[in-house]
Amino acid sequence: MDVDCSNLDLAGFVPTALECDAQVVDNQCVARNTWIMRISCPDLARQITPGQFFMVRDPRATDPMLGRPFALLDVWEDASGQPAGIDFGYVVIGKMTGLMTLWRPNDLCRMWGPLGNGFPVPDVDRLCLVAGGIGQTPFLAVTNEALGRKTYGQPHRVLHRQPKSVSLCYGVRSNDYLACVDLFQKSGAELHISTDDGSCGHDGFVTDLLGAQISSDAPPEAIYCCGPEPMMHAVGKIATASQIPCWLSLETPMACGFGICFSCVTRVRMDDGTTDYRRTCVEGPVFPAEKLCLS
Repeated sequence: MDVDCSNLDLAGFVPTALECDAQVVDNQCVARNTWIMRISCPDLARQITPGQFFMVRDPRATDPMLGRPFALLDVWEDASGQPAGIDFGYVVIGKMTGLMTLWRPNDLCRMWGPLGNGFPVPDVDRLCLVAGGIGQTPFLAVTNEALGRKTYGQPHRVLHRQPKSVSLCYGVRSNDYLACVDLFQKSGAELHISTDDGSCGHDGFVTDLLGAQISSDAPPEAIYCCGPEPMMHAVGKIATASQIPCWLSLETPMACGFGICFSCVTRVRMDDGTTDYRRTCVEGPVFPAEKLCLS
């Protein structure tokens, strides 16, 4: 049974965020240590936009006590075409995600969101997405929106110029870690794959694929990136050197998700040349690459 969360909020910390106990619809292993979970939560599905995230915890347990952040993979619709819930991906790396693999249809999970700023609406002809590991997760919704297949947010976000092409450079350790490839192919993204061991696609780093895109006859006019921090630092530096606008979605560990604990701060450059700290969960998780202090 779904719980109506339309009248709940998080004590005013994030005016648009809702908190509710939502029902698990499906939970499937799709690649090595990689799962996709489907949740029924219409209120959240109507509001969330590509690149935003939400926090999830088990309402039946106190260990672990804190929620974990997960990015939107996509919104799914009911038979009438209305937003009914969300899909998200996760990798089993600790106690919480290990326990999540045991969740079954009709189990309840506690969620709060949407949180964060998400990716900007693309206003370019050619958009390049760069993902490492589970970093491909937010890019399915980005692609569907950019190519006019879906709309997101309430009210719907508006594309002023629909990209002519969206390319996804997707790097993983080996081919058994590749997840959601079929979904990206259906979305219309131009898919370029790299593996560290050469078991699929390009034998090397995903930044090699980005370099090939930039040096092509039709280089990208904007880059969105998500994945391991060293990879994002490398992508940010490549984009800056090539004078291509780039946005990085940080995967910083979080405790609350709505800005009161300050556990997820990242150092940023200010307009006057000084540096300061910003909360990834509120001012991010998406930042312009040139604003981040990349080591």
